[in-house]
Amino acid sequence: MVEESLKRLRTDRIDLYYQHRVDPNVPIEDVASTVKALIKEGKVLRFGLSEASARTIRRAHAVQPVTAIQTEYSLMQRDPEKNSVLSACDELGIGFVPWGPVGQGYLTGKINAQTKFDPKMDMRSGFPRFSPENIAANTPIVDLIEGFAEKKHSTPAQISLAWLLAQKPFIVPIPGTRNIDHLNENIGAMSVHLTRVDLREIDSAVSKIKVHGGRMNEEQMKVVDQTA
Repeated sequence: MVEESLKRLRTDRIDLYYQHRVDPNVPIEDVASTVKALIKEGKVLRFGLSEASARTIRRAHAVQPVTAIQTEYSLMQRDPEKNSVLSACDELGIGFVPWGPVGQGYLTGKINAQTKFDPKMDMRSGFPRFSPENIAANTPIVDLIEGFAEKKHSTPAQISLAWLLAQKPFIVPIPGTRNIDHLNENIGAMSVHLTRVDLREIDSAVSKIKVHGGRMNEEQMKVVDQTA
């Protein structure tokens, strides 16, 4: 598989090789050992895991140091704070890469109950959080971020990204960037300064708002490693 990837990428090495979802049928130590061998061969430089639990991260790291963990994390999706994944990364010196950093589009302020998602092209069409009912129910958190963005003369997406960047120095969000406008907006988040007072205000307000609907559907959640 690695050789095929190298051919398709027309390169002699893969800088960061992720196991994109943890396979419950394969011991993570075996995966880490395989990647370790690939690193020794020079075909891979670094090892990453996606949607892995804290326990799995620790087991893998004991065999081959893990460089990055990729998991959904945003103002709307705070599980990494609660399930010890962030604390494990902090303790072990592992970078944390939040996918869906603007709530899979929610926190851009551009989604409403009338938004249509193409079931053939957009997985969100089957995610509970993106039903018209839940989009309407989640309006308060979007309104909150929009209001804060106005005070900071920025966009809701920039506030969401700046909030993530302010959490830990080892956090590097990967927002969706489909066009130049998105790119420029995302880069602009680096110039948004959130003070400690700002962060406390945001966290306090968000903590009072219930998020409606699961982040992914049942089938998608089956392949998220949630081992204790």
